[in-house]
Amino acid sequence: MHNNEYSKAIVVGVEPISLINFRGALIKDMMKSGKEILTVSLPLTNALQEQFDEVGISHQSIYFQRTGLNPVEDFKSLIALLGLFKKERPDFILAYTIKPVIWGGIAARFSKVPFYALVTGLGFAFQGESFRRKLLTKLVSFLYGVALSHANKVIFQNEDNRRLFVERRIVPFDKTEVVNGSGVDISRFDLSTLHSLDNGVRFLCIARLLGEKGLREYARAAAIVKMQYPNSQFVLVGPEDTSPDGILISEVKSWDGIDYQDSTNDVRPFIGKAHVYVLPSYHEGLPRSTIEAMSMGRAVITTDAVGCKDTVDEGVNGFKIPVKNVALLVEKMIWFIEHPDQIQPMGLASRKMVEEKFDVHKVNARMLEIMGL
Repeated sequence: MHNNEYSKAIVVGVEPISLINFRGALIKDMMKSGKEILTVSLPLTNALQEQFDEVGISHQSIYFQRTGLNPVEDFKSLIALLGLFKKERPDFILAYTIKPVIWGGIAARFSKVPFYALVTGLGFAFQGESFRRKLLTKLVSFLYGVALSHANKVIFQNEDNRRLFVERRIVPFDKTEVVNGSGVDISRFDLSTLHSLDNGVRFLCIARLLGEKGLREYARAAAIVKMQYPNSQFVLVGPEDTSPDGILISEVKSWDGIDYQDSTNDVRPFIGKAHVYVLPSYHEGLPRSTIEAMSMGRAVITTDAVGCKDTVDEGVNGFKIPVKNVALLVEKMIWFIEHPDQIQPMGLASRKMVEEKFDVHKVNARMLEIMGL
């Protein structure tokens, strides 16, 4: 238990916007439990600085190279974190996403500060069969091992990721916990009425522009479905990404049948206008975008990949297809077009699932319990 009077905790992420969007409710709950919270990430934009000030969250900028392993840049992050932890002497540190978990974990180990890691998905390093990818997996596994060997708890968002870490001997089972993703604010993502289907079924995918989100499959399927049902619509929303797996905007704009609508800080209007949510991703921690669409009462087509499969009860709130299977993606899209009366009841089943499993308050209560708050 960390109950000294001036107790302070540090929360480390890479993207400042995720501190508010994905972890905002958790940080507020930690503050309610009497903690002073210092957040650490890449620098804030002015707009974000205002949001942080509004909520009363203090922030410290630190440089992380978002993607790829670069010894020089990563070493800079490590040194900065070491300095920060020494200066602040927090009761404990919570880090999420790969770079903060690895470098924050190593810095916490040197600083002898209790450390909690939230593994939000395995990302690029654990996918693929090429020699380079396998080497990367070995290196990242080694770094995770060093970072997590002294962690108090390592928290996963699905059982598959936990099993992989335990099997690779990165972390012993008794140090691990699983929570249902980062949760979703079910009042902010409230049930929304379906728009009329008179102008055709509107499918939506929200994802960073990455190959492994299955966006090329989404585009190929859309083109095929539109040949048979020309008034069906396929919307894509999401920002560019600098990852090696990133897809250029120019390619996205060349896709026939895809209505690319840029990136947004508020996905709710897009979900509101859509009928069916699609995420053909190859792997996720637990896909937040899908859960937000489910919370607003949308049926789902996703893959049976790690993390994605946990969002669909087959045939109840949607369908799961094998990764990279365009033919089956087309088949399920056409199924919704030909069974429009099923869109609403399946969407309501999505909402019910979110209320039971993915409510942010339930997930955060569990997180606080794990961290001894």
